[in-house]
Amino acid sequence: MSETQTSTDKLLLQQLIAGNERAFLTVFNSYRKEVYAYSLSILKSQTYAEEIVQEVFLKIWVKRNDLDETLAFKPYIIVITKNMCLNFLKKAAYDNKMREEIFYQSQKSFNPIYNQIRNNELERIQKAAIDLLPPRRRLIFEMSRNEGKSYKQISEELGISMNTVKSQMNKALETLRIFLLKNSDISFTLLLLAFKWLK
Repeated sequence: MSETQTSTDKLLLQQLIAGNERAFLTVFNSYRKEVYAYSLSILKSQTYAEEIVQEVFLKIWVKRNDLDETLAFKPYIIVITKNMCLNFLKKAAYDNKMREEIFYQSQKSFNPIYNQIRNNELERIQKAAIDLLPPRRRLIFEMSRNEGKSYKQISEELGISMNTVKSQMNKALETLRIFLLKNSDISFTLLLLAFKWLK
């Protein structure tokens, strides 16, 4: 970034903090395409990416008095965007209504070949996630998810306490959730399917 650009951004930031609406509009027009593109790369949905753009700039305006005049504005906006996208994904994964709406939209144009490809990709993601787990934790997770065994059955078969089974499952689920959230290159629908698998 040139010195002139840095000075311009700093002046804009000062004006924005002072509540100058024209400065805010300039910031919006300067960065909205980048925010949209970054959101789209994570969410794989134009509609939701557009929502994130609105939320990001709304937050910047509402919180303008807390902004630091010395900050590098572009990295700051990208960090806000990333955090909002990840929070959105977490909410979508656990919100039944939102998840059903997204799945309904994805199923409106049923395509057996696409669905087979998607299922194969989901299996690949699940395997990659499970491979991150230590052997014992992986065994407990697979007994629970793949074999449908209760914590009590796992406890008895492995000769460990119920609390140990619960603890290992909680740690496994946390590891897998973090892995899925970091895989922003996978489609939004796949990400939600993968989260549903963890429930």
